[in-house]
Amino acid sequence: MHIRDYQNWLEEWDKARAWDRVLVSHTLLHALEELGEVSKLVQMLEGYRDLNPPDEQAVRDLLALELSDLQVMLFKIAYQCGIDMEDALRQGQAKADARFPDPSTGRAAQIVYRERLRVRVDKT
Repeated sequence: MHIRDYQNWLEEWDKARAWDRVLVSHTLLHALEELGEVSKLVQMLEGYRDLNPPDEQAVRDLLALELSDLQVMLFKIAYQCGIDMEDALRQGQAKADARFPDPSTGRAAQIVYRERLRVRVDKT
């Protein structure tokens, strides 16, 4: 599936149900709600919260659905604001490449990140 095709499908799907008339700010609130669900499931997978359901694969399956729900809301915000997500993603790729042109710097950044994380965890 192409990104633009998905975005067009979603807009048509919403229009057929009159859901395209929802305020952008309300769509954003729904996106934040979905992000909260994603956060909770990621915390379960990382061990911060108890797995519920106790099966890790079931939690991953729920996470996939919640990520999809979040993506729907982001694509909806985009079409509501007249933004073509395929173009936006290309621009994001160009921005990332310009900001971090040398892939070898990633390993050094990870070492610093992990050391900072370890120090914070050790302080508690």
